[in-house]
Amino acid sequence: MDEEILDCLIVGGGPAGLTAAIYLARFHLDILVVDGGKSRAAWIPCTRNVSGFPDGIAGTELLQRMRDQACKYGAKIETEFVTRLERDPDSGLFTATWGSGCATARMVLLATGVTNRRPPMDEALHDDALARGLVRYCPICDGYEVTDQTIGVIGGDSHGVAEALFLRSFTADITLIAPDKAMRLKAEDQAKLKEAGIDCVDGPAQAVAIARDFIVVDTAEGHYTFDSIYPALGSDSHVQLAEMVGASLSADASIVVDSHQRTGVPGLYAAGDVVIGLDQISHAMGEGGVAATTIRNDLCAQQPRWREPLAEVEDAASGS
Repeated sequence: MDEEILDCLIVGGGPAGLTAAIYLARFHLDILVVDGGKSRAAWIPCTRNVSGFPDGIAGTELLQRMRDQACKYGAKIETEFVTRLERDPDSGLFTATWGSGCATARMVLLATGVTNRRPPMDEALHDDALARGLVRYCPICDGYEVTDQTIGVIGGDSHGVAEALFLRSFTADITLIAPDKAMRLKAEDQAKLKEAGIDCVDGPAQAVAIARDFIVVDTAEGHYTFDSIYPALGSDSHVQLAEMVGASLSADASIVVDSHQRTGVPGLYAAGDVVIGLDQISHAMGEGGVAATTIRNDLCAQQPRWREPLAEVEDAASGS
């Protein structure tokens, strides 16, 4: 693999990266997906927002199905974490490095995603609560699942206010909890919460226990029990590789791309949550499809990829 020049290297095996892999493999291109196994989609115990699965599908199963589909058409997938990306200014080729090896590619698609900031709680408790739907990170994805339940939102700024107000159309029982200090909100945010009937509680907030099908949060004002909590603490974009090759970032540290998912660096593309937009599986898939088609067209503009007549291919294989 060290000597092979790939048509495209995809960094990240979430919905965006795997959709691109499915497209590119079926375009008869030589591609490799390198995935660190940290896709947020794997956290989802059951998503009903993906078209075609009316009863829902676990995030891990969805990702496995997408991996199988990509591999069926010739994509290769490595479970590794890319630590370095370089671009040769003369050849325009990219070289990516990870623990057990490296690869050189004409094009690179970054689908590295983001990481949600977790609330202060024991890691094992967090993972158990997440699997049971007691901790949730996306009200767009699963607000329907908490209809008429008792919900806590951990967040002490306008982002937390916005998430609490979004959830208010699903349930009337919402409490906004400051994550680490007394609640300090703008007057207009306070007015919005009051109008919506959303209670506010001072922090610090820490989820401390699971009791049957409820999660218990310790606050400055005592213990609160919820059917589910939403941490509204923001997220961190995985843009380090983009920075290494000089790609531009937006004010919120997302990779800047054009309408075809191209960055400002020739041959470098980005798709999914690492690009500013709606953090949704369907949206990431759409960007993956756009990026893959753009990559195919850009490669063919550099050098046509004409398919050989079938008879000539068979003659070459037989040695005649």
